[in-house]
Amino acid sequence: MSAEYATFGLAPAMRAGGVLSNGDVQVHRDFVDFIVNGRPLLFQLSDLDAVSPLAADIPPAIFTDHVRSLLMEAEAPLAHGRYVIYGCPECEGLECGAVTAVIEQAGDGGDDYVWRDFAWQTDERVDLELNGYHGIGPFRFDGAEYRAALGQLLDGAAEPVRRRRVLLIGARVALLAKLAAALRAIGIGAEITEDASGVSAEELRTYGAVAFGRAADEDQRAAVRAQFEQAGADPAYVEGLAPIVPLLVAQIEAALDRSPQEQRRLTGLVAADGEAGLEVTSTCRVQLTAYRLDRLNRARTLEVYDDTLGPGRHRLSLDRAATKGESFLVARTTGSVLVAPMAR
Repeated sequence: MSAEYATFGLAPAMRAGGVLSNGDVQVHRDFVDFIVNGRPLLFQLSDLDAVSPLAADIPPAIFTDHVRSLLMEAEAPLAHGRYVIYGCPECEGLECGAVTAVIEQAGDGGDDYVWRDFAWQTDERVDLELNGYHGIGPFRFDGAEYRAALGQLLDGAAEPVRRRRVLLIGARVALLAKLAAALRAIGIGAEITEDASGVSAEELRTYGAVAFGRAADEDQRAAVRAQFEQAGADPAYVEGLAPIVPLLVAQIEAALDRSPQEQRRLTGLVAADGEAGLEVTSTCRVQLTAYRLDRLNRARTLEVYDDTLGPGRHRLSLDRAATKGESFLVARTTGSVLVAPMAR
């Protein structure tokens, strides 16, 4: 099959971390995704929980090695000229499975690059008939465009967002300590304070988000915002919905996602009158979890939906048990998370 020309680009992407309803944690990963013909390549393959090798949290030398490898300035890491395009977000082991492809120079004497024979690979050998992504590629990328995009990574002009630190502000120290521990467990740095006075502008610029507890009053919030503004920082601000740690983690994860709407799988969530409304851009598994506080102010959790949805808008009826009193809904896909209070 001849390779047709396709556009090639790069964009920051995120694999949302979180504290799951069963108590497990899902690690947060920032990475650079491949944009092919204007759309994330990951979305074109299948509903995979995966990240590219160009992850923000790997050592700079290894990051550079991955970029040079994609530029074919080093030998392919796998047999038969195959390269890892997406791998497990929790580890780098091939045994967990990875999307691989052959990367080569176009065979007609030009300087274009071709990506072909995409496959799911779990060991050194790959069976294209059994595990190939039929109908995906081959893609032919203009050599100059391809090298320019990857070259920006080498000079730092297009590195993924690395501000995975959150400042927690509030009066309930015990709750904030639990929240900070949960964030650190999924790979996000977190510090606790009552205000940001005395913190250097350089340090303030390292925070990607500021989360306010319910007890933080308007004057306190305004003062913190002013301090960040004076420092030239633009963190996302999170107003804590309820003292429920997994819910707050989901809110912070949603705030840290700065990717364009068109590069997300989940772009909309509303919850009202016992129903959830979702907007999905590509076929993916969607999980809905409801959180609420009971009359004794205890947190209650209920899994309300877990299935695959196609692109478009969807309305889902919710169990009445999930919408009692003050309740909140978290929608999670393989790459993103959104949070909405239940409106009445």
